[in-house]
Amino acid sequence: MAESTSKKWYVVRAISGKENKVKKYIESEIERNGLTTYVSQILIPTEKVYQIRNGKKISKERSFFPGYILIEADLSGELPHVIKGVNGVIGFLGAEKKGNPLPLRLAEVNRILGKVDELADTEEEINIPYVIGESIKVIDGPFNGFNGTIENINEEKKKLEVMVKIFGRKQPLELSFLQVEKES
Repeated sequence: MAESTSKKWYVVRAISGKENKVKKYIESEIERNGLTTYVSQILIPTEKVYQIRNGKKISKERSFFPGYILIEADLSGELPHVIKGVNGVIGFLGAEKKGNPLPLRLAEVNRILGKVDELADTEEEINIPYVIGESIKVIDGPFNGFNGTIENINEEKKKLEVMVKIFGRKQPLELSFLQVEKES
């Protein structure tokens, strides 16, 4: 087993939504076949997303390349066959029929890994596409249950200026993105 062989990054296509399971299967198959020296790491690029459930902010991790798993490995010998044979693996990205899997270029790897690091660093990226004039419902705070219209959006502070009718009079409120939801 020559350790000097250069490892490259490959993309394995997996059944979408089953990436974590497939990653575990690949890891155990590699171990079972004694091929751990050929594989450096297996990654599923994920991002943190925040949602409001019952007035509480919860964070969830979701794959930002659904159906893809990154593997840094020296794909020689039995390894490609072992990986392809894993339950849930569709195949390697870039491989022509019966051809060899194509490695990612270093620039692509750095971009993807950079994106992974960047996402790990950004503690809170709430992506809520509100628009001015949109009707919303307040779901948190003293005005819970009130309906209003978005007058202004401050994306940096993640705040909305909402016009709410209170006792028949329009009242401007400043609410965070997490205190409102789109009217259904």
